[in-house]
Amino acid sequence: MTTTRAGLGQPRAGLMNPIGRLAASCLGLGAALLLTALPASAAPAAAAAKPTTLRALRPAQPASAPARPAKRYTIEQFMATTAVSGASFSADERRILFSSNASGIFNVYSVSVDGGEPVALTSSKTDSHYAVGYFRHDDRVLYTRDQGGNEQNHLYVRELDGTERDLTPGDKLKAQFLDWQDDGQSFYVSTNERDPRYFDLYRYDAKTYARTLVYKNDTGLSIEDISGNGQWIALGRTTTTSDTDVMLHNVETGQTKHVTPHQGVAAYSAATFDPAGRRLLMRTNDGTEFTRLVAYDLSTGQTTEVEKADWDIAYSMYSRDGRYRVTGINADATLTLRIVQTADGKPVALPALPGGEVRGLSFSRTSARMAFYLNGDRSPSNLYVYDFGTGRVKQLTRSLSKDIDPEELVEGRIVRFKSFDGLVIPSVYYQPKEASPTHKVPAVLFVHGGPGGQTMRGYSALMQYLANHGYAVLGINNRGSAGYGKSFFAADDGKHGREPLWDCIEAKTWLASTGVIDHERIGIMGGSYGGYMTLAAMAFRPEAFKVGIDIFGVSNWLRTLESIPPYWESFRQALYQEIGDPVKEKDRLIASSPLFHASEIRKPLMVIQGKNDPRVIQPESDEIVAAVKKNGVPVDYLVFDDEGHGFSKKKNQIEANRRMLEFLDKYLKPGL
Repeated sequence: MTTTRAGLGQPRAGLMNPIGRLAASCLGLGAALLLTALPASAAPAAAAAKPTTLRALRPAQPASAPARPAKRYTIEQFMATTAVSGASFSADERRILFSSNASGIFNVYSVSVDGGEPVALTSSKTDSHYAVGYFRHDDRVLYTRDQGGNEQNHLYVRELDGTERDLTPGDKLKAQFLDWQDDGQSFYVSTNERDPRYFDLYRYDAKTYARTLVYKNDTGLSIEDISGNGQWIALGRTTTTSDTDVMLHNVETGQTKHVTPHQGVAAYSAATFDPAGRRLLMRTNDGTEFTRLVAYDLSTGQTTEVEKADWDIAYSMYSRDGRYRVTGINADATLTLRIVQTADGKPVALPALPGGEVRGLSFSRTSARMAFYLNGDRSPSNLYVYDFGTGRVKQLTRSLSKDIDPEELVEGRIVRFKSFDGLVIPSVYYQPKEASPTHKVPAVLFVHGGPGGQTMRGYSALMQYLANHGYAVLGINNRGSAGYGKSFFAADDGKHGREPLWDCIEAKTWLASTGVIDHERIGIMGGSYGGYMTLAAMAFRPEAFKVGIDIFGVSNWLRTLESIPPYWESFRQALYQEIGDPVKEKDRLIASSPLFHASEIRKPLMVIQGKNDPRVIQPESDEIVAAVKKNGVPVDYLVFDDEGHGFSKKKNQIEANRRMLEFLDKYLKPGL
């Protein structure tokens, strides 16, 4: 999501998700893998009226529609769809900067708020470029890229003459843009060049690019937000994956204060400083199951409640001039938004929109316009701009392939089932059009990444591709997933390979109970932690699933925990608490690592890996493939030399998805 001052921090605990475990996302795969990442009921305490909940209507497909085969689309037709993300207004508020893979790889584009053909500002054919934003007072552009998916991102500026300058030169470093100072004369960047374990904070002069060290990080705290006047830095401290704190650093005095003391286990994270510089908004589940929004007064030290919902508040942000505040709520795997005027707390009236949910809001300098993305189950994200003065909405991109009729795609729906111990497991279900009691179809259980990720509603090219070719898909949110309260979130701690896996076994039972799925033709697949869950299912419950597809999944926890990137050092102990300590709990990690039980795998397996993956390194896949082949089991292994933890190049996405469908057709549709 795009925010003004939210989500600035370095990785918080979450092995496969450096965004943070409080974030709701489908980890590991996300938008890059086609393989392609929030109903509030309570009014904000500080608002005079209940704000509008911004949630576009989803046109439901008729439940009584007769079963029929959908028009089949090739992977090339699916991949003609364009992925777009990010939105930043130019200084004159006439153009919007964003990222698009229209060329086959992500590059940076600019488009007029009046519409028209986007203009490419970068033209890479090798490494993806991702837009950060325009400079505040001219048309220079910031963007970021790594090298072949190794996640060692640098920050670059495109000068007015079109030349490129690396603002963070050096080898083996990771740099991240954080935010602008309110006056637009400087901006903030973090890098781990001094110590690969920790990120220091620098302020860059917007004219000369001269930089000043603002915060030297020797304790591994994460940088979560910076006040607009540059006086305050909100820092995150991770104790466990469920127990986090916020520290407040005064740049002028150099003092750091703990501002979230609490009893028991609770998560605190900084959301945003208010534009007036008086309060720090924070998200917390202290004393509640779901995350609410509170405010810390910078002068008095008092904390008051600002806003709550019946679900997790995923983020809160202000428009650049402070006129509006937006809150995103993760409501049962769907993102809903509240927008209020900060002056009086009144809700903002917005126009009706076609089906889907609003994501990635960004405001122009004067708040005259708002850019956002609209995403639906049968419609990938498209960029829109809304003019507050005229009330007009303009669609700026057309992402879905012209070859694909959205009526031939399927609408996802939320389903729930009880697991072995009575715990209710929420999931997102996609049923192919031809499924019926007289025409039972094969199915695939999809396990998200994490631990602590979440399968969300919205367009998933992978799930639509499989459903279009006759596979039911169930995206399970097994125990340990985000978005369903802190007790559900913590229910997988120290239990990996057991209870979360047993949820997957019960998911298979639910699929069979639909009456439209052949219970003997059900497979399991997932990426990152979902890849681990796939391997665990194949090794520890070898009778359960007909096939498995492991996409850069962990096979050996001992090695993975010992080889995590150095810049994850600050939450190493939290990972150990979540997964296991490789020294103190070696036996348990061996017991939960599929590699040491590969002799039990006897069903066909497909493994997909990026050579440059820094999170789940290639030996994780190499060794499980070699071990399973010794069993005489069919194994299809695909490695991409120019990818990391997620595949960003269309040519690779096409190959991976084609091979996956061929694999599933071979083993789940024999003779059909």
